[in-house]
Amino acid sequence: MDQASDPSYPGYPPEPAPAELGPDDLEYRNAPGTRVFHHARQRRTDATAWGTLALHIPGFLLSLAVVLLTALLLEVWLGLPVWVPTTLWITSGALVFHRPSERFLARHLLRLQRPLPEELARLHPVWREVTARAGIDGTRYELWIEDSDGINASAAAGHIVGVTRHAVERLPTAQLAAVLAHELGHHTGGHAWSGLLGWWYEQPGRHMWRALNVLAIRLYRSVSMSSYMAGALLVGLVAWLAFVTVSETYGLPLLLPALPYLTAAVARRAELRADEHAAVLGFAPMLAQVLHGWIAEERPATGRATLPGGAAVATAAAEPGFLARLLSSHPDHRTRLHHLQPYLAGQGVTPQGGHPLG
Repeated sequence: MDQASDPSYPGYPPEPAPAELGPDDLEYRNAPGTRVFHHARQRRTDATAWGTLALHIPGFLLSLAVVLLTALLLEVWLGLPVWVPTTLWITSGALVFHRPSERFLARHLLRLQRPLPEELARLHPVWREVTARAGIDGTRYELWIEDSDGINASAAAGHIVGVTRHAVERLPTAQLAAVLAHELGHHTGGHAWSGLLGWWYEQPGRHMWRALNVLAIRLYRSVSMSSYMAGALLVGLVAWLAFVTVSETYGLPLLLPALPYLTAAVARRAELRADEHAAVLGFAPMLAQVLHGWIAEERPATGRATLPGGAAVATAAAEPGFLARLLSSHPDHRTRLHHLQPYLAGQGVTPQGGHPLG
């Protein structure tokens, strides 16, 4: 069903012809009225999506233990069977694909807004072209706007594609199509739903861990103020409990400090997969232009500083440290351009105006 006639997507205007949008540098291969072929399989789960889910298993198990403990307490206090809250929590992951829940998430957690008619008039034909090239039914997804001055886009939940208002207003149409093709790649590769699903199932464990940290710090402060010996005994008790936990779980908790780095590495691979998806659809030159623009705008600003002896030297903004780069969820722009090179051979892509994609 076309979004223009979808009652659940109010305010969607009739699709305008590309010529009505003013200067347009996008090559439209699928004009309105042309036959579009959709793949029988609209989604897949690639290796990065499976990797994301695997890395969330420890958090899921911790959350499951918290839920089971809570369920046992509810059974003692209220007589509620243990399996009721546990089953409800396990099945709650289906909310990732529940449209009303997705819209609530988009509006209240991601701070996205419904597009204005003029924004939809610009986005709709571009989205149609991108999804038609991919063989994807674009009406399955909803376009949302982030009220931001940056150039960015995002794929969230099962069917949400967000793009900043600044990107809609400033990016050339072909570059905007490349940005949307990149986000579509996150959806069709399973990156969006797997990341959200992992985040959702980690919440009980995260909240319990934070509460225990706060409780331990306050308890230590209150005990140590009254007696150094009591503080030492408390530290010893915590150390003993940690040793027993590590021993009984075959050292698995020792892997927890490495999880943020592994998760970031998988996220960077997912970004490269989404870039590849856009490149296969013919948007590699446009995506490269976006990345070149980002490099130009984020180049460290140089200035002049005066040493105590009066000598002037050039200064530059500090580069991210090694650990910060390991924790980054996005590859650096030059790495992304390097992976795009096989799709750019012979096309002579050079930096152009415009703004970078966040």
